[in-house]
Amino acid sequence: MSKSFFTLLFSLFLMSLPIATQGVSIVPLPKHAEQLSGEFEISASTKIVMQGKECMPVISLFQDVLVNNYGIKLPISSSGKNIIRFILDVKMEDERYELKVTKDEIQLIGNNAGLFYASQSLLQLIQIADNGKLSIPNIKIIDEPRFKYRGLMLDVARYFYTVDYIKKFIDLMAYYKFNVFHWHLTEDAGWRIEIKKYPQLTQKGAWRSSTQHGDKQDRIPHGGFYTQEQIKDIVKYAADRHVTIIPEIEMPGHAMAALSVFPELSCTGGPFAIPLQWGIKEEIFCAGKEQTFEFLENVLSEVIELFPSKYIHIGGDEALKRRWKECPKCQERIKDEGLKDEHELQSYFVRRIEKFVNSKGKQIIGWDEILEGGIAPNATVMSWRGEEGGIAAASQGHDVIMTPNNYLYFDYYQSKDRANEPIGAHWYPLPVTLSDVYNYEPYTDRISTEHQKHIIGVQANIWMEMIHSEANVEYMTFPRALALAEVAWSPRESKSYQNFLSRLSLRLSELDKKGILFRIPEPEGWSNVKIESGMAIIQLTPPVAGSVIYYTIDGTDPSVYGKIYQDTLRIPLKLTGANVKCVVQLATGRYSGIYTLSSD
Repeated sequence: MSKSFFTLLFSLFLMSLPIATQGVSIVPLPKHAEQLSGEFEISASTKIVMQGKECMPVISLFQDVLVNNYGIKLPISSSGKNIIRFILDVKMEDERYELKVTKDEIQLIGNNAGLFYASQSLLQLIQIADNGKLSIPNIKIIDEPRFKYRGLMLDVARYFYTVDYIKKFIDLMAYYKFNVFHWHLTEDAGWRIEIKKYPQLTQKGAWRSSTQHGDKQDRIPHGGFYTQEQIKDIVKYAADRHVTIIPEIEMPGHAMAALSVFPELSCTGGPFAIPLQWGIKEEIFCAGKEQTFEFLENVLSEVIELFPSKYIHIGGDEALKRRWKECPKCQERIKDEGLKDEHELQSYFVRRIEKFVNSKGKQIIGWDEILEGGIAPNATVMSWRGEEGGIAAASQGHDVIMTPNNYLYFDYYQSKDRANEPIGAHWYPLPVTLSDVYNYEPYTDRISTEHQKHIIGVQANIWMEMIHSEANVEYMTFPRALALAEVAWSPRESKSYQNFLSRLSLRLSELDKKGILFRIPEPEGWSNVKIESGMAIIQLTPPVAGSVIYYTIDGTDPSVYGKIYQDTLRIPLKLTGANVKCVVQLATGRYSGIYTLSSD
């Protein structure tokens, strides 16, 4: 089957969409997009014109993408025809933008971040003809985000990733209009940030002798850390792309890497080693020792200097209390401070850290456990154990970032067929599918309209207990991150999963060309079987533009024995169930997993 046939199918599918979305392949979907007739051609005569010298950083990044992706270097001119005009409008809200494409001119209008987002939308609209001609359909877009906080988190503490990869990840984030990179830098399993006052933290605490894969150890030494100069470089790199980095320094639990270096900061005095088994550990920073707070304040002072973010994330999750219950100094602290129990001791701990962070002009974020024992006055809550913590915090007037594990933990499996997937968080029983992410609604009706304003955004988390390669990071993150981008940016009333899938098809083809090893979704229609006259009727659409579907109906491997899907399948019911299988092959040759039709 030729690519042109699938291109025709895709074109026919687009023709069935509402007129306002035809030709608008952008993810996330803009607030308003009006498709016009005609197109703008990018040619050798095309020039860039800027109104406001502050446009230059955005223009430079735009030029770099055109050079790297299409081999075109557009010059900057003061005027002309066939131009791309960048207009800085300082009166416009920062992330709002307008994009106008006509036959002779493209206008990008925005203030700082908005101008950047206009350029990202424009890049997504570029079309390549068979003869190599680049064009952009005429369109008018007026756009702005639904939520001000749109985040992704990488857990580099459990598994280290290089500076180059962090930058690559930030590039992908920015392209889909995420604006917060939550950087989980310390854990039981490793300390990844250089602290000048305590060089031992990275000399010793950044390394371990083995990594757990499933229930086995690989016996391969693993580690690494980021120097302060590298962090400054990454922070600037992100800022240039309008991504804010929020560092996370875990406390009072998840502290074994630090305690392996400074056991005197624990309740028992150690000795400790970085644990090789995943799971929650009992060792914890001692809340009864003043030297604990001295250490943490010294660490945070250096962290705050490195990150211009408004927020510092202090963790606060999964802090087991047994050591505090058994520690004379912690019990003395409880008595002296008039606290009721160890939960209130954690509240004391968090409030004290918050007071210090506030004194430095910053605010804290903590996981929803910081609600236990009484929340710190100015804290923002990251609700991960479902939505309960977020509902409670918002109802108390605290800002909330929704990141419920049952919708937005991207280390969870993506389908029920675990044998068909790389290893994920096997302890969680249900998958988090692409449609689960897309259909998540942060404004739960369990929060009053008055308090919904405290839901400031959403975030997905990529935890690394089971993700130990860049390829698997990409597989677990994409395309689910594109679904979340739409949850975070696009108006609720304009969302449509079917429309999203049509736009996702082109975006995944683009990611394939960039070498991003995303999970290839099941063909559209695979789970929508119709039964007629004893036959299973299956109509499929390739999930990625330019891809091909191969299928078998006898239970054999479709990547070896499959026929090319060309038209509606009509299969006797006795041959359905585990007998019907398919794979998707991308234009670059990569295959999906084998998808098996469920008998239920």
